[in-house]
Amino acid sequence: MASIFSKIVAGEIPSYKVAEDERFYAFLDINPLVKGHTLVIPKREVDYIFDLSDEELAGLHVFAKHVALAIRRAFPCRKVGEAVLGLEVPHAHIHLIPMQNESDMLFSNPKLKLAPEEFQTIADAIRREWEAAGK
Repeated sequence: MASIFSKIVAGEIPSYKVAEDERFYAFLDINPLVKGHTLVIPKREVDYIFDLSDEELAGLHVFAKHVALAIRRAFPCRKVGEAVLGLEVPHAHIHLIPMQNESDMLFSNPKLKLAPEEFQTIADAIRREWEAAGK
């Protein structure tokens, strides 16, 4: 059975896409810690990030770097933090989180409640920066 993330990649479940190439996909977390909180996944379903081949893992991180640069341009912040957790979804993923303070990365923090229009505005802003960088 395909993971929810595989269904997102396949277009079976909608998402707020911010970036995509032939191997990787980035979309907004629907339970964000802060505005701009983005998930980056390989399109190939793999449960554990360290089960990816070396080449896939390197590619995922390079893709995530370029997404993080787009996030930082769209949502000025001190840094974009990276976290790999993922026990809740059996599909490897990286969280990219705009940070003003380290506490912005605490997954125990309350999640933002955003309207669909606000999610779309955020996704559009990041995608514009991604495209402006020639990705």
